[in-house]
Order: sequence, then structure tokens, then C-alpha cells
Amino acid sequence: MTLLLAPLLLLGGLLLSWLTQGTGVVRDDPQRNISVPKTLSVPLQVRAAYNAERFFISYRWPADRPGLFHDVLVYEGGKWVTKGKAVPGSQPDGMHEDRVAMMLDDGSVPEFARYGGYITVGDGILTFTNEASGDAVKEHPYLGKKLKQEEVSKSLPDTRSDINDWASLQPEDKLMAQRKAGYFLDLWHWRSHRSNPIGLSDDQMVAEVRGGDAGKSAAGTNWDGERKQPRLMFDAAKAGYKALKWSDVAAGKVGQDAAYYLVEGEAPAFDPDAGWAEGDTLPRRYLRQPDGSKADIKVQGQGRWANGFWNVTLSRALDTGQPLDDKVLHDHGMYDVAFAIHRYATGGRWHYVSLPMTLGLGRSADIVAEEFQGAEPAWNNAWREVTLFYPGQVSWPKLKSKTHAGAPAIERGLPVTTRHSVEQLMNYGVEAEFAKEIRAQWLWTLLAGLALILTFGFVLNAALARDKGV
Repeated sequence: MTLLLAPLLLLGGLLLSWLTQGTGVVRDDPQRNISVPKTLSVPLQVRAAYNAERFFISYRWPADRPGLFHDVLVYEGGKWVTKGKAVPGSQPDGMHEDRVAMMLDDGSVPEFARYGGYITVGDGILTFTNEASGDAVKEHPYLGKKLKQEEVSKSLPDTRSDINDWASLQPEDKLMAQRKAGYFLDLWHWRSHRSNPIGLSDDQMVAEVRGGDAGKSAAGTNWDGERKQPRLMFDAAKAGYKALKWSDVAAGKVGQDAAYYLVEGEAPAFDPDAGWAEGDTLPRRYLRQPDGSKADIKVQGQGRWANGFWNVTLSRALDTGQPLDDKVLHDHGMYDVAFAIHRYATGGRWHYVSLPMTLGLGRSADIVAEEFQGAEPAWNNAWREVTLFYPGQVSWPKLKSKTHAGAPAIERGLPVTTRHSVEQLMNYGVEAEFAKEIRAQWLWTLLAGLALILTFGFVLNAALARDKGV
């Protein structure tokens, strides 16, 4: 009986070891807001220049196709439906505009220079597995009731009394005192659909929330909720059509030289009796001239996609006169920056980000802005290539917690670059999304190994006992 049982146990141990090895744990799980991109890093080229009045920054990054639409309204079954709602990872209809963003600081947020965008990822942030409930955010007396937020967005750590509790906002007077002291990040946010066609970039900031600067934005919503229909349509006399075709939009056949966007004051009012056909498509956003601090960032020419690359150049006054919204830039000043892009119809946290870098206006830095005379830079300076990476679900509370081995180094103020490379960080970002699965896999592997060792010992003892019996 023992001789029969021994080989069975050995085979069972080998089978258990085989089953717990090589199966992998990294897989998409939309229910937990998990979708890992196939490519974990992307190169971004950056260069900068300035004159006596304005600062210019130019970007170039690869994209096999341009994402020109954010979301659209499609006529289906006799009614208008929205296509392009955000999902984990790439939007399946290809609806979500391409974007490039830069966070900028003048030294008033010292943690930013050491840890970059990681410090803006707080508890309960949208699109994480443990994102806060939208209803809870809307009921929050300050975030929901006053700021009209419906989700937890990027924020700075000191705007909360407890970084592990998204709802623990500091008192309003303290938040304003922080802002006046410069405790906010300037956010330049170029969008391929909601601002680029009219030569503008969204102007935002990050403090207790990621919000827009004061004033009216460059985009409105092309939807009349009362009538359940769009507000504007294309001018058939100028564009040659009153609507795009969904099949063309979905196939990427609508290019930048076509009339693909609507502008307030130029596009005619929607006519419900214009004879709409199945598949007729209108943008769900329309463009308008912004005002106030939101109108500060201009696009030099227009951001263009060609031959597999986006090329975008932005400019802004060195001093916009809005010190609560924008960081003032000075000749020979030194600043901290971090970059991000969205491509392939992704939104939310499914972007690529950089580590923090230094930006010097006419002085030595990671990125040196070249001083020039005249209205536009000649761009004699070379590109600086920056490696962007997928950050995964890594939050500031997690990095500061006991579960992170590097937390003591953060307490000592050691910059992330002293301990980690980009390659390590992008792998760590994926590991963070599957921490529970990795621990479970490790446990199964340990148990399988122990079982195999014990089984081998049992079989060996049985064989020795048999030999002695002989």
C-alpha cells in the first residue's frame, strides 16, 4: 500500500507545483478599474523658450493615430445617444481625446520636486479600485455642496487633515491661506478636441482639488437636456454636411483638416426637422472663447498630428496677473515640472507620467528654456527626451504607509530618483494593482514547494524501507 501511495503523492506534489507556477496574475478587471496597457513607457520630447513677455513649451510624442474626439452624440433608433463614456483603459469606440499636460511649481510645494505627481494622488481618487462613492462626494459640504465635485480628483496632501481620508478637508480659511502662500500646482492641460481647434489650452491648477482657473472654459456641452437633443449642428453650407457619419468617426476617417468641431456663434442651432438619418454624429462638446484666467494659455499655430507623432507648442505670459491660479515665471528662474500624456482613447489615470524635472529660464537645468528676441522662438535648442511611464495604482497614502518599504526614506525627504529608476517604477505600478494576487500566488508557491519536499521525503523513506526489507 505504501509503495502504491508514494508515487501518487509525488505526482500530486508535482501537479500542485505545476498548477501554481506560470499562470500569471496580471489581467484586466474592469469591475476593479484595472486595465494595464500593453506598453508601459512612452518617449516624450520637450523643449522650451522665452522672451521678455512670454514662455513657450513644445512637445512631440508618438501616437499611431490621433484622438480628435472626446465624446459624440449619435442618432440611433430615432434618438440621440452618447458614445465615448469613460471606461478603464482605452475607450472601445475610440472616443477620448489625446492630451498632454504639465504640472509646474515655483518651489512652494517642496514635495513635488522630490516625488512629482505621486503627491497629488490621494485617498479615494477616481478610477482607483477603492475610489470614493460619487454620492458621498456630492454630499460632502465643501467638495460637493460648494465646489460641485462629483468625484475625488487630484489634490495636495496638506489640504487634508488626514491623508488617509479624502473627506478630511482643512477649514476654508486655511485652504485660502495655503493658496495665497503658493501651495498649489499650475496645470497646463492641452486637449486635442476641447480647446486645440481654436488655438487654446485648458488652464488648471491642483490644490484641494484639480480645478480650472477662474473664468469661463473653452468648451461647453452640446446637449439640451430639456428637449433631449443637441444644441448645435454643422453648417451644411460651409462644411458640406449637417452631421458626420458614425462609421467614419469610429474608423478614424475624419482628419484635422475636416470640419469636425463646433464653435459657438458659428455653428447653427440644431434643427430637429432637418431629416436626421441613422448614424448621424455630432460632437457632444462645442468650443467657445474662454475668458478670465482660463484663457491664458495659447497654442502656437495649432497642435498637429502627422506621420505618427503629435507636435504641440503652448505659450503663456510670464506673469498672467493671476497669482492664485498661475505661477509667475521669471528670467533666470528655476522651476519644477512633471509631464503626462493620454493617447489611444484613454482617460483618468490611464496615462503616462514623468518623474519631476527642473526647468530653468536661461540657466542650467534638466530642461533649459532658451531666451530669444522677437515674437516667436527659432527653436535652436535641442529636444530633451523624457521617458513617461504607466504609474498604476500608487497613491501618496500608500507610499507613506508602513506597507511601503520606502516610507522611511520619504520621511527623510530623499527624492524618488535616489531610490528608483523609471523601469522600477513602472513595474511597481503594475505590481501595486495586483498586490493581493501576487501575495496569494506567493503563498501557493510556498505551500506547493513544501508539499513537494515532504512528498519527496516520504517517497524516499518508503523506497529505503523497501530496500531494507529486501
